[in-house]
Parts: sequence; structure tokens; C-alpha cells
Amino acid sequence: MDAIDQKIIAELQRDGRLTNQELSERVGLSPSPCLRRVRNLEKAGVIKGYNANIDQERYGLPINVFVSIRLERQTDAALKAFERGVEGLDEVMECYLMTGSRDYLLRVVSDSLKSYERFVREVLSALPGIASIESSFAFSQLKQRAALPPLSHFSRS
Repeated sequence: MDAIDQKIIAELQRDGRLTNQELSERVGLSPSPCLRRVRNLEKAGVIKGYNANIDQERYGLPINVFVSIRLERQTDAALKAFERGVEGLDEVMECYLMTGSRDYLLRVVSDSLKSYERFVREVLSALPGIASIESSFAFSQLKQRAALPPLSHFSRS
């Protein structure tokens, strides 16, 4: 990925609704090569899609819960079974396989504590192989960032 590809990504992270004409002007390319580069980035999976940034609270889901999950066993079959189960849960916004004392960290959204309790009792605890569930509620969000930092911020070895 060269500097122009990185400029394209930075501009699209700022505004994913840019027209190809606007994008090409911002990155200093003519429209055809710019569009070709965007399509190549999409085909390579660097650009995975485009979406709107929604205000979670105004949408009606003000509660963020970080959920630590420990499985009974850490076998490949147990991990895959849990991951398949989590994949279909709309409330789970993010899921990470972790190191340390917990196996997974989830970010779950909810409209109320009662709804979250129902989710844990009826949905999450029904997933296979769970040994423990620990919930931490976020009071407020201090920073949210969708745009990745430029690669130039990181050393290359």
C-alpha cells in the first residue's frame, strides 16, 4: 500500500460519502485511476464496506456493557462453538478472543438494565461451554474513533 492508497483511505474515513470526483481532487489523482485504486482496496479487503456513524444513545441503545467470558474448556471445538453462537447475537457489537484470565471480551449494547438482564439470562448464558460471565457497565464514552491512525505513526522494521 503506497502513500496515495493511504491518502484515499484517510479521506474515505473522514467522509465515506465523497464522490469519486471529490476524492480524486483531494488525493491528487484523476478520477479513473482514483476509482481503480478504490476498487482494488475494496477487492483486497482493506476497505470492507461503508456505513453511517449512528448516535447510539439517540438511537435508543444508551447502555454499553463490556462482558468478560471464560469458557469451561479452551479446545478448538469449544472456541468455535462459542464464536458461532455469538455471531448471531445482534446485541453483541464487538467480540475479541483474549489472552489472560478471560477467553472473550464482548461489547454489548442495550436499551435498559432489564433488557440486558434478559439478554444474559435467556440468550448469553444459553451459549455452549460458558463457565463464567462478568459484566462491567460503562458510565460514559470518552472517546470513540472509527478511523485508523496513519501507518506513518508506527515504526516499520
